Amino acid sequence: MTHIKASNSRDTNLALLNGEPVQRWPCFSGLINVTVPGLESVGLRFSEVHTDPQKMAHASASTYRMFGFESAVAPLDMCVEAGLLGAQVDLREDANSAEFPRIAAPLAASSAELVVDIPIGIRHSTRVSTVIEAIRILTSDVGEKIVVGGCVPGPFTLACLLIVQDNLVMETRTDPDSVGRVLDLLTDLLLEVAFAYRDAGADFITVHEMGGSPGFIGPPAFEQLVLPRLHRLLGALPQPRVLSVCGNTNRSMQLLSQSGADALSVDHTNDLAHSRDTLGADAVLLGNLDPVATLSKGDEPSVRGSVADAIASGADAIWPGCDLLPQVPAANMHALVDEAHRHQRE
Repeated sequence: MTHIKASNSRDTNLALLNGEPVQRWPCFSGLINVTVPGLESVGLRFSEVHTDPQKMAHASASTYRMFGFESAVAPLDMCVEAGLLGAQVDLREDANSAEFPRIAAPLAASSAELVVDIPIGIRHSTRVSTVIEAIRILTSDVGEKIVVGGCVPGPFTLACLLIVQDNLVMETRTDPDSVGRVLDLLTDLLLEVAFAYRDAGADFITVHEMGGSPGFIGPPAFEQLVLPRLHRLLGALPQPRVLSVCGNTNRSMQLLSQSGADALSVDHTNDLAHSRDTLGADAVLLGNLDPVATLSKGDEPSVRGSVADAIASGADAIWPGCDLLPQVPAANMHALVDEAHRHQRE
């Protein structure tokens, strides 16, 4: 196989996401990847970066500038779209440590009760316009060197922020029509947001379907309710498109491959070698380091060992299996990037 010789990290990573062979194992992510050491290096607290485009851009680029991590992603929380629909977003301003924003309370107890009123002028709404401007700043600032990504939740994940989650999961069996109605409307919203991020200059979009993973709701519910909406969402977006799913997805890789994504990101509970055997050599698989036990709480040898294991198991790029915990130690981030860059493809 002839490998492409890319001139920089951006070229390499875009080539990989487009299914082209590359010379090495990139180390990047399409998910949230800010760290407390990086935030401190630019004089920021995590709670203040979500409402200011300059601060968001500086925070997002800090992981590249401090560790050589090969991407910058916005937004830096998963609550943008839920806030658009009226949910109250708690930015965790009073938290003693860096914490991800969260939804203060669901909007409805069930999918049948949820009223989805997609607002007009989404691109001009406060949170979306902030992310759009942050992506523009990132594109100008670091976009010639690394990939800039935009991230949106999957439709079921977004529904989990709006509806009592246990009820929503139960309704996949008891009231799938109501769940499907909600997912269709949320898919419409996510399309508008994702297109806005691409138009702002994002090189790729990651759809982070955490709550709707077949590892969580089961393959039958995923195939019936989530997969058709993911296929519509991903199929409408320009390439490259990444689908990120959490949980044990070993039995569902063929289903995930039907989503329309150009690359699949899986977490540490996925048997990556089995997934590679299932999908074949041409699939682009990203993963699958444990962001908690390994990256945040592990030591440098365990990080390096996990990188080597991911490569041996068939990963095309080294990705954390989910969002980075901001508390990841600087030494582990240095080990992550250094170990990935030590390996060259034959």
